[in-house]
Amino acid sequence: MDYIKRQVSNFFPDGNTSEFEIIDRYLDESIARYIFCISKIKVWESEKLDVLHSSQYCTFLYYLSNTIWRQEKAKNICTKLFLLNKLLNGIDCFYEIELPEVFFIGHSIGIVLAKATYGNYLVIYQNSTVGKNFGVAPVIEEEVVLFPHTAIIGRSLIKRGSIISQGVSIINKETKCNKIVFNGRDGNLVFKDKKRIIIDDYFIL
Repeated sequence: MDYIKRQVSNFFPDGNTSEFEIIDRYLDESIARYIFCISKIKVWESEKLDVLHSSQYCTFLYYLSNTIWRQEKAKNICTKLFLLNKLLNGIDCFYEIELPEVFFIGHSIGIVLAKATYGNYLVIYQNSTVGKNFGVAPVIEEEVVLFPHTAIIGRSLIKRGSIISQGVSIINKETKCNKIVFNGRDGNLVFKDKKRIIIDDYFIL
């Protein structure tokens, strides 16, 4: 609590210390959501939060801002936590977004997430974008991996088990279940079978 309070005060020195009571009120609930998430992630130590580990800390700051928003709609402190996450970890993940109970961020730099539909056991790597097109947001089903520099835009449906290869942009299109997705020469998507269950590298399912 003291660590977060010092960061918020230093980055946003408006003297509004009453907001810290809101953080304190929902800190335990936010920690519980974070611990449940990382308990399913193979590469992270269970029940540990390292504030100097960018991916862990950005995950926790999302849960904290989202929990406060769910419970109190306290826009000012939620915005500060959102901006703190953006400043420290380079991720644009708004507090109103409903990410799944379990997700894994490989590297947070350059990730931009819209208010889309996100399925459980989601993997997101750096410079990935999920965005709206004319107000329509994508639907991402469970066990999807977004490798670096991918973009999921508009009326897109990313079906269960899709692995989006590096640099692939999907705009108003659907993928196929349990396939690796590549860019085709003609602008269409190319789907290939998996040789193994890639999602098993990340999560305890």
